Amino acid sequence: MDRIIVSNSSQSSHNTYLLNTNKVLRNTYLLLALTLTCSALTATASTILKLPAPNFLVMLFGFYGLMFLTHYLANRPAGIIAVFALTGFMGYTLGPILSSFIADGAGNLIMLALSGTAAVFFCCSFYVLTTRKDMSFLGGMMIAGFVVILVAIIANIFLKIPALSLVISSLFVLFSTGAILLETSNIIHGGEINYIRATVSLYASLYNIFISLLSILGLNRDN
Repeated sequence: MDRIIVSNSSQSSHNTYLLNTNKVLRNTYLLLALTLTCSALTATASTILKLPAPNFLVMLFGFYGLMFLTHYLANRPAGIIAVFALTGFMGYTLGPILSSFIADGAGNLIMLALSGTAAVFFCCSFYVLTTRKDMSFLGGMMIAGFVVILVAIIANIFLKIPALSLVISSLFVLFSTGAILLETSNIIHGGEINYIRATVSLYASLYNIFISLLSILGLNRDN
């Protein structure tokens, strides 16, 4: 009898765990879809209105300030507003970049980068969700990759080598792909239980992949 009670209790706990995990995953994908739509709308508006590109300080403080605010409010209803403020701002920063591509007659590269970003996201998500593989082993490599990218960016500020820019963009694609795998794995294995933080992580990865692919395609076109 005791064994039956323990077995039923374990089964109930497992079912509760699965329900919570599926809820976080469902809410994350729903919020991600909404924030991507928000970014697309603000990017379109920024492109049509030909808004000026934000300078480096505005970009830096805007992104990290709103990122900090979002994480600070992640457990409160106001966190939803902070997420849309962050993604809307990032969409605005895309506007001038997209405008430059369109002005150069390279609108097809935008669609190509967008398609590539979507393909990376769906492939990574499909792989983790179907195999349910624990990708936590990527954590150490992600830290090492971040350091390499940071050093390369600092070096390129002074060297300004086009080939190094291409390498940096490629590293960003690889790094962000790993981040999608890791974050999705964290969600389904209970390592991330807050869908707002999970959404921001996935959004940032998608943004970096899109921008990096645009950079790679733009450099190749210039060459």
